[in-house]
Amino acid sequence: MSRRDDDSEIDASRAPLLDHLVELRSRLLKCVAAFVICFIIAFTQASKIFAFLVQPLVQAFGNNMGRLVYTKLYEAFFVEIRVAGFAALCMAFPIIANQLWAFVAPGLYRRERNAFLPFLIATPILFTLGASLAYYVVMPVAFSFFLSFQSPAGASGLTQEALPAMGEYLDLVMSLILAFGVSFLLPILLMLLERAGLVTRSQLKAGRRYAIVAAFAIAAVMTPPDLWSQFALAIPLILLYEISIIGIWFTERRRAAQAAAAAE
Repeated sequence: MSRRDDDSEIDASRAPLLDHLVELRSRLLKCVAAFVICFIIAFTQASKIFAFLVQPLVQAFGNNMGRLVYTKLYEAFFVEIRVAGFAALCMAFPIIANQLWAFVAPGLYRRERNAFLPFLIATPILFTLGASLAYYVVMPVAFSFFLSFQSPAGASGLTQEALPAMGEYLDLVMSLILAFGVSFLLPILLMLLERAGLVTRSQLKAGRRYAIVAAFAIAAVMTPPDLWSQFALAIPLILLYEISIIGIWFTERRRAAQAAAAAE
């Protein structure tokens, strides 16, 4: 084979790679553009979004007029920046997920696309369920518990008053929303691992006791140090683990039925 033939063969093999890189760049630019547009929209409504995020604390204060303070002159501004970024990521996620799917899907077989698509659809639904549990159930109870330590005059004769800072409150709220939202993606993770052949249903059943311990350990790390928040995350994690085992059982039966039909 001549050197010219070698060069032409290299060029032929390089072209698809360059095409994929160009397509990847194009889709990443679309993702960035979607995030920037959503960020601009969210920033104009940042105060309203933060007002929504602060409602669990308002409910916890009840009739008492609570206050959010900031100790740095620029803290309130950066809180709105972070709120806008958080909201923009949530708003742009469908577009980002669609662009990633459009890039990956052509490289999959039709059967693989049909198998993977339900997981892609279920991801935002499960994340929203977890975030809703954190916002509507866990936060009001946890914040009420923390505020119960306020008193007009403590044992020392000094007033104990909660003065949460804006930045610290936002950190707590976002960490709880992300912790619960990501934790609710456990069934998707386990079912994908099973589909990839990394785990089996029997292994998951045998590791149930370790999963329970891991659920409480994760809850202890990812939630505030009160038993309510920890149980509110650990119990759903255990239930989702069991749901994953049941879901894998159904997929195994379906694959067995398809294999039997193909063998006939």
